[in-house]
Amino acid sequence: MIDLTDLVHHLARTPLKLWARTLPDKLAAHYAIGHGDLPRWQAAVAAIPQLTVSQYDFIDELRLSGPCDTEQQQLLTQALQGLIPWRKGPFHLFDVHVDTEWRSDWKWDRVSPHLDLNGKRILDVGCGNGYYMWRMLGAGAKSVIGVDPNWLFFCQFHAVKKFFPQAPVWHLPFAFEELPPKLEGFDTVFSMGVLYHRRSPIDHLLELKDCLVQGGELVLETLVIEGDAQQVLVPEDRYAQMRNVWFLPSVETLSLWLRRAGFTEVRCVDVSTTSTEEQRSTDWMRYQSLAEFLHPDNPSLTIEGLPAPKRAVMIARKP
Repeated sequence: MIDLTDLVHHLARTPLKLWARTLPDKLAAHYAIGHGDLPRWQAAVAAIPQLTVSQYDFIDELRLSGPCDTEQQQLLTQALQGLIPWRKGPFHLFDVHVDTEWRSDWKWDRVSPHLDLNGKRILDVGCGNGYYMWRMLGAGAKSVIGVDPNWLFFCQFHAVKKFFPQAPVWHLPFAFEELPPKLEGFDTVFSMGVLYHRRSPIDHLLELKDCLVQGGELVLETLVIEGDAQQVLVPEDRYAQMRNVWFLPSVETLSLWLRRAGFTEVRCVDVSTTSTEEQRSTDWMRYQSLAEFLHPDNPSLTIEGLPAPKRAVMIARKP
């Protein structure tokens, strides 16, 4: 089991200290439930060879370099392949290129120019395998805590953290709903690719606000549609083959939701249509991807005939 002693110590003099003390027992309880594939994924992480990082880059990409002979590289490749499918990335680990489904670096390049993360304590909600958490660290964050209940993503994160055990970045395999109310301890909270999975988006925004210190900043990325402040798409069933998509607002509607939730300085910093170059099947994610989810005769529509995925990034402040 992962030792959270460093995290508890790190948060000891912060508004999160009481919550931090509960985390080791909570993690143990989650391990007790586990997942049928967790032992296999943990074995894959354990099989990663001991390698020394001599150079790394979390600023312009996610790359680790150092001495690695042919046999070690083969062992590393096999271990990382044991954690397929890889969704977020890419990762460049000792010349092993983990070509993930998402070109998450493209999204980060669109978002990061609008952020000041230097010295910030950050919460990443729905952090996936932690790709963005490492990029946040590269952008100067003091510490990053991610929550995501997916055990595979948890193991993928630890495949990288194995090379940086002392880095102030932690992945907790918890659902966001398991966090206590009114934590009010983070300078910046990220919620990227989460809002449209929520049955009650306003409640999600309020819960995100409750995690922030006064003056803290929310970075929200979600699916949007065209339209004015009264436009919201509610899919009848699936959206781009996803069952759990509930609300796709326009940017104006999303701005209104944020203001109604009590945020100020609300602004949209990016709107981008997702391309099949940004999200696609690879050798590291062999299932269907965006190309199969778009209408075969009209790629501006999903296979269900709805507007194709477009994503907006909003930034807002807790007064």
